Amino acid sequence: MNEPGFLKYRRGQRVKTTVDIINDGSFPNAEPDGVLLGAGVAGEIIRVAIHTDANVPIYTVDFGERLLIGCLEEEITGL
Repeated sequence: MNEPGFLKYRRGQRVKTTVDIINDGSFPNAEPDGVLLGAGVAGEIIRVAIHTDANVPIYTVDFGERLLIGCLEEEITGL
């Protein structure tokens, strides 16, 4: 993460995945530990929150087809 209190991305920003996004159990209808999205898939940030225990931003990204995924900064990059 960047300096505390500074977000790398903002709501409404277009981003793409930098790595394969793996199911951490958040998607019960998908294979556990299976790939939800491959690297390079584009989406739009619709919400930014801070994980209170870890003090890191979680970006909710809309990848279309009703697929909303919480991503860490190192899992996405700006377009």
